[in-house]
Amino acid sequence: MRLLSTLALAATIGMGTAPGKLASETLIEDFTIPSDTRWRFFSDSVMGGVSTGQMAIFQGNGQSFARLTGRVSTANNGGFIQMRLDLTAPPPAGTTGVRLVVRGNDQRYFVHLRTGGTVLPWQYYQAPFDVTGDWREVRIPLAGFTASGNLLRRVPRADNLRSIAIVAFGRDHDAQIDLREIAFY
Repeated sequence: MRLLSTLALAATIGMGTAPGKLASETLIEDFTIPSDTRWRFFSDSVMGGVSTGQMAIFQGNGQSFARLTGRVSTANNGGFIQMRLDLTAPPPAGTTGVRLVVRGNDQRYFVHLRTGGTVLPWQYYQAPFDVTGDWREVRIPLAGFTASGNLLRRVPRADNLRSIAIVAFGRDHDAQIDLREIAFY
């Protein structure tokens, strides 16, 4: 029974599947168009934390991607770095999840969603995913996101999404994650 649950979760988040677009998918970003102004870097320093890092966009040699690197520190009540994209419009009706194509340093990272209801800086919806040194596709259903507090809806509504972020979070570690594609499905 436990193996079946693990396999069901792996299928749900797309573990081990090859990157590819579905017909009913909306690509948010593939970094082929210069994106320096659309994506922003944030760290816990905005709240007194001491984590450090940066975001860079790489284009050329047939590959375009964003890279988030840094040192996450939980000292001084901190513990995150992130790259965030404010959405210019909500996802289309019928959106049920987020698709990423990522690689990294064999660590766990998170997707954070903010909605019209996440008005305080510490409010968000969060879902974890793991990366390896190889590009891979990760699919996360909206129902797989957890609200950061009791005042938020249990599951974020797609029509109310305002931003999406890739986040190194919650523990002391060195972060390096590359994002090649991000889409809604």
